[in-house]
Amino acid sequence: MRRAVTYDEFVERLSLLFRSEEEAYRAFQPRPTDVIIAPFAKCGTTWLQQIVHSLRTGGDMDFEDIYEVVPWIDVALDLGIDLDADQRANPRAFKSHGSWDEVPRGCRYLVSFRDPRDAAVSLFRFMEGWFIEPGTIPIGEFVERRSFDREAEPDYWRHLASWLSQRDNPDVHLLTFEEMKQDLRGVVERIAAFIGVDADDALLDLATQRSSFEFMSANKGPFSDPWLRSRAEVVAAIPPNGDSAKVRDGKVGDHRRELSSQTLERFDEIWAETIGAEFGYPTYQHLVIDLRESKHPL
Repeated sequence: MRRAVTYDEFVERLSLLFRSEEEAYRAFQPRPTDVIIAPFAKCGTTWLQQIVHSLRTGGDMDFEDIYEVVPWIDVALDLGIDLDADQRANPRAFKSHGSWDEVPRGCRYLVSFRDPRDAAVSLFRFMEGWFIEPGTIPIGEFVERRSFDREAEPDYWRHLASWLSQRDNPDVHLLTFEEMKQDLRGVVERIAAFIGVDADDALLDLATQRSSFEFMSANKGPFSDPWLRSRAEVVAAIPPNGDSAKVRDGKVGDHRRELSSQTLERFDEIWAETIGAEFGYPTYQHLVIDLRESKHPL
């Protein structure tokens, strides 16, 4: 058993976790009241899972793994989770990293965006020490191959564009990681309204506290992929005791000290070619401001 030491080996090992992904999506039929939480990887998914679960249950923490209460559709069959079963409270909630054209239709969708540069750095740090042997794959190589190969899957840019195309869909609620960092209480309140939870101030305060960095880092076990870690040891020959903790500092702007100027310039180029050209946002920050102001009109 050993961790990946090249990028290609990392991709091959990681894909072994998702053998039943297509079957799960074909079989899953959501209910109209269901909520699918569908950010791109490392853009706030676990954070949103915890917010939604806290709101609908009044702060329940009696679970071993967040997937026990908010299942990840892609790996549900492999983890023995029945996607058709009732959950502890309504609305039922599910995780996906799918784009708009990939997720099952017929319910509601909660999606947070994040600066692509920060998301790429966060993914590398998440995988290093779990699937990747530390010190073997340079962060620059990982980020460039993961973010700049437009033919590869998953693709950050297609995911973002697909959900932005649904901005006026009343069944889709878009927000940003950066706003969650800046105004968590306000985000929790808006999520409660979107998912149909009648939340008073006490519940909003509790859900905010239970989804804070301080609380989740102090109780990180259920947010550290214990079920997937165990599965990775079996199907991908990943050594035990790897670090897959998802609750990290989540700083905005970490990319500035982690990535080269050439890599950052390439991010800017792809942004201009894709999101800028299609939606008119010169930079990611313009998107953040526009989404925030649309929820707080003057």
